Amino acid sequence: MARPLVAIVGRPNVGKSMLFNKLVGRRLSIVEDTPGVTRDRLYAPCEWRGRTFDLVDTGGIEPGTTTEILSFMRKQAEIAIQNATVIVFLCDVKTGLTASDHEVANMLLKSRRPIVLAVNKMDQVGMTNPDIYEFYNLGLGDPIAVSAVHGHGTGDLLDACFEYFPAEDEEEEDPDVIKVAVIGKPNVGKSSLINRILGEERVIVSPVAGTTRDAVDSYFENEVGKFRFIDTAGMRKKAKVNDQIEKFSVLRAAMAIERCDVCLVLIDANEGVTEQDTKVAGMAHDSGKACIIVVNKWDAIEKDDKTMDRMREEIRRDLAYMTYAPILFISALTGQRVPRLFQLIQYVNDQAAMRITTGMLNSLLADATARVQPPTDKGRRLKIYYMTQTGIKPPHFVFFCNDAKLFHFSYQRYLENQIRSTFGLEGTPLRLTIRQKGEKEV
Repeated sequence: MARPLVAIVGRPNVGKSMLFNKLVGRRLSIVEDTPGVTRDRLYAPCEWRGRTFDLVDTGGIEPGTTTEILSFMRKQAEIAIQNATVIVFLCDVKTGLTASDHEVANMLLKSRRPIVLAVNKMDQVGMTNPDIYEFYNLGLGDPIAVSAVHGHGTGDLLDACFEYFPAEDEEEEDPDVIKVAVIGKPNVGKSSLINRILGEERVIVSPVAGTTRDAVDSYFENEVGKFRFIDTAGMRKKAKVNDQIEKFSVLRAAMAIERCDVCLVLIDANEGVTEQDTKVAGMAHDSGKACIIVVNKWDAIEKDDKTMDRMREEIRRDLAYMTYAPILFISALTGQRVPRLFQLIQYVNDQAAMRITTGMLNSLLADATARVQPPTDKGRRLKIYYMTQTGIKPPHFVFFCNDAKLFHFSYQRYLENQIRSTFGLEGTPLRLTIRQKGEKEV
């Protein structure tokens, strides 16, 4: 089960984005004193009382609007409401209770989701603004006074949301299920691949780019293991993302990458690696996800005995930062080599979850530094005291040394190659952290 989702909704310009930024502790959402600045939903993880949940900021709801942008914003907010565990309905004490507030409240009540009423801009400490009492007329229970600017009342607000979170044991997902995000540019065959795997028309397939607007989960189990496939909308270049719904599709695809274990990066065999393919693959790489490069539509290519080798070399050249990712040539249309995907997914997932003992790592380190001496600068040589693994998915290694400035990138790459040649770790990026003696982290 996914983490609890808290959606902040309300009419435009009541301070939703400012409250969102205050709760997540970062300035992620644009804050501007103009209605309609936040058009798409914006997600971020948040933590309270030891529980992690997702917080979503929405564009303002303007009931009955006829303008295209405001209408789109309302639809986006409605989608957030449908998926929310609990809704924070934010009102503005300075403008008071409005007819729009009543209409939004009625819309929220129809959703049958738990609602926490919050009244913003209660900035004064020590005294309660009596204007807050008129919000009882909404029939949503006791309003919670908050100040998005100063942070007053946010603890009470989160406590109220916490009461509606499901028990933690209800959230636990089968640890044997591997979550797989199928990503790529539009019309590369993502939905066709999932339909081939499922053996049914579970996902809409259309030659029109952009058919899949949302991320869709499909469970599949076979003799190899249990899998949850996430089909995502194709990601275009930003310059070509004119449709507001497509802009949100890119965000949903990014979220799918964040919550998956393995990414299948689909490439069209007819086109090879395009600029947009490098962007899509880069998102998965930067997120530290295990990756498989899947070349689809291989049946449509005229081939000789060297075609596959040539394309493999081109992919390695164009995706030079992902040399660790295995490459598989398939056809979602005919099913060619699709069954091989399952073993490969299981393999790279296991590689990303590998743990290596500190003793084995330091034996490797001693051998590697003896073979290639650490670099020097102005007579001062880098000394690496020891290394250890601190995390998985992706494997994270920390090196402790005398001077981080001497730890050149080229030597980091050398040590990474030594780790891979010894322990494998195929299909997963690695994270290397350099810590200098006497300092926390550099």
